[in-house]
Formats: sequence, C-alpha cells, structure tokens
Amino acid sequence: MRGYFGIGIEGVSKPINVGNLVRSAHAFGASFVFTVAANYDVSESASDTSNTPSEVPFYPFDDIDSLRMPKGCALIGIEIDDRAINLPSFRHPRRAAYVLGMERVGLSSAMVKCCDHLIKIPTKFSLNLATTGGIVMYDRMLSLGRFAERPVMSGATPEPLPEHVFGTPVVRRGVTNIEEP
Repeated sequence: MRGYFGIGIEGVSKPINVGNLVRSAHAFGASFVFTVAANYDVSESASDTSNTPSEVPFYPFDDIDSLRMPKGCALIGIEIDDRAINLPSFRHPRRAAYVLGMERVGLSSAMVKCCDHLIKIPTKFSLNLATTGGIVMYDRMLSLGRFAERPVMSGATPEPLPEHVFGTPVVRRGVTNIEEP
C-alpha cells in the first residue's frame, strides 16, 4: 500500500481507550500516533500490549497550536457532524492523519477548523473511541490495499490476485530517467 497514515486523539477521557487505539494503529501499520492536549502518557497504558510507543513514532502535542503534520498530510477529523462524509463514501488520501475527540465531548471546534476533511461512521449512536479508530483504519486498509475481489458465493475461495504488471514509465515535465537506445 502506498502512502502513510497516523492516528491520534485530542484530549483523553479514558486512558484504556487510547491504549487500545494505539495498539490497533500499530497492528494496522500506522506510521505514527499522536495526542493533542492529553493529560496522559501513552507509554503507561496497560491496554497497549504491543508496546506501540517503542515501535511507532509517538508525538505528544501540548495544544492545537503546536500540532504539526508532515507536508502534504491531510488531517481528517472523525466526528458525528452533519458536515461529515459517511465513511463508506470517503476516499482516503494516500497521506493522512486521523484525529478523534474525547468520548462524550468529541473534537473541539478549533480542531474541526484545522481538519481538511470530516468523516463519520453511519451508526445509530456513537461508538467507543478505540472501536471507531479501528473501523476507520480497517476501511483505509480495504480501500487502499490490494486484495482479491470477494467471491460471489458465500464461503467460496477468492480468486488469487494476478501478478502486478509494471506499466510504461511515466514521463513528467519532459524529464525521464530512462536512456533511449
């Protein structure tokens, strides 16, 4: 899968959920995890049994003003909001950072203003923070990964993916790295 992603949370209401979120991020291959205005140390979580901060870069930001993302990285807020795009209809950017708010509170209005996109999971009511993050990361993996098509019949074995075929090199701005014979 090309690109990268990170995931984080603004504020912390339940440390166990943050531990579960960063553990899931590690499992899904996150490039980094972060917190904003958290009064909690992620490395102290007993629920993160994979010890994510020792394996994946962790960035604790003191506040929104100190929040920094890599150049070209889209910040995507996960929030129940009328302006949010339903997750099944959202095209994930190759370079993205997802941010969740505290349970019961959600993202601050200042954080929402910082976001390039808002997405939501179309459920009847809000889900647990770690569950929500896991669903978003799973959706990203499904939509950007290379997987065999699902079979038509339930329980059938999927057809194997064909070998990747490299296409003709793309010439950009009249420059190529290939020498003509």
